[in-house]
Formats: sequence, C-alpha cells, structure tokens
Amino acid sequence: MDRPLYRAAARYRRTMANRFCRREVLLDLPVPIVSFTFDDAPKSAFAAGGEILAAHGAHATFFVCLSLLGQVGDSGQLATQDDLLRAVENGHELGCHTFDHLDAWTTPPAIFLASIDRNEAALRAAVPSASFQTFAYPKSGPTLAVKRRLNYRFACCRGGGQAANTDIADMNLLKACFLDRRTGIDIAFAESLIRYNASRRGWLVFATHDVSDSPSPYGCSRQFLGDVVDMCARSGALLLPLARACDQVSHRSAPI
Repeated sequence: MDRPLYRAAARYRRTMANRFCRREVLLDLPVPIVSFTFDDAPKSAFAAGGEILAAHGAHATFFVCLSLLGQVGDSGQLATQDDLLRAVENGHELGCHTFDHLDAWTTPPAIFLASIDRNEAALRAAVPSASFQTFAYPKSGPTLAVKRRLNYRFACCRGGGQAANTDIADMNLLKACFLDRRTGIDIAFAESLIRYNASRRGWLVFATHDVSDSPSPYGCSRQFLGDVVDMCARSGALLLPLARACDQVSHRSAPI
C-alpha cells in the first residue's frame, strides 16, 4: 500500500473507531487524574518504571500478553511470572493485551476474543490473586466489530491518540499519550498536555513500553519518564493505575 493510501486508510480507521460504539461518561472530577501504563511487560518497565512511580507513592498498570512471558521482544527482555507476582504484591495492576499480541484492526473478531479468553485463563494459572479489569488494544485501534464485542467486558479499553480525556471519555476507547521515542514526543509537549489536563480536571493516560537509559524506539528513558511523573505530581493530579482511576471516574461521573 502506498503512503497516501495508507494514511487515508488510517484516518478512516481512527474516525470509525472514535465515532461509533462509544461508552461515554461525563467527566466531573474534583481533581485531575493521571495514569501510567506499560505495554507488553518489559522487565525494565517493572524495575525502572515501578521505581520511578514508587518515589511518588504511585502504581502502574502493566498490559501483558501471557504468551510472551520470559521472551525477548522489540522492547527488550520481557517479564517473567515472578515479575508479575511481585508487581501485584507491590500494588500494581495487570491489564489484558491479548494472549498472542494480536493486531486489533487486522485480526478477525472471533480470533481476537479467543485470545483474550486465553490470556485470562493463563493469568488465573500464573497469578491466581489477579484479574484483568482493563484492556489495551495491541498495535492498532480496533475495528468496530472488536470494539462492539468488548463493550462492558472491561472497566475500560485503552487506545492512543496522543491526547487527554476531558469533558467526555469513551470507556471503550480511552485516549492515551505514548511517550515512546518513535512518537517524537518531547518534554515540552508532555508538559503542555499535563497542564491542559490539570486545567480541565481531566484524565490523562500515559503509555510506553521499556524504560532504560538506552530505550528501544518503543520505550523512553528513565530521565524522561521521571521528569514526566514529577510534573504530573506537581500538577496536583491523582496518580492512579487504570482500574482504580476507572473506579474514581465511575463514582464521580455519570454515563451519557
């Protein structure tokens, strides 16, 4: 597919996913919320990312594909069962990312849903005390068929969009801002987004993969993540993992 056609297809995909099959809540928060999420469960996210958040008494949501445990991926060495157990013991949350890390746009819905079921079964075996309350679409935004089938299955389903959730949030496709090197996000953009979220008392979700001094294109540096977390804390926002943020939003807000 040539570049103009690819871009047109991508715009169409985003438009369809954003406009339809929405589960909207009106955000009426007394203070802004910021959530930090890590996809694919690199070991460095648990170690470095967890340490940075712990300095502020905060916790993360790690989106895991249980089939990838212990493997080496594009974002480096991935977590083991022990890493998941330790994360839950330390108060972090585990979210679902399908068992097979399937593309949410190109995978037939039945296969996509079966992979979610398999991931949930694998979690029960690996970490009996945990359950998946949240979901993140792997690789791409969802088709309408996938989005529709996940309606109300999870407290929320996270996408991308490089934006904060303000005024109205779609819990079936929650906006997030990726801090990955590949996005080209710099500290000035992150700061402006944090300030905007604070001024609107919104819900800002950050996402990345690995965290190290030499991150992959899918991750960010320790310094960058630390600076972002510091700015969020100074903004007066509650730093909450995704499921706990959903509880706050559901308590304070109303479906529309």
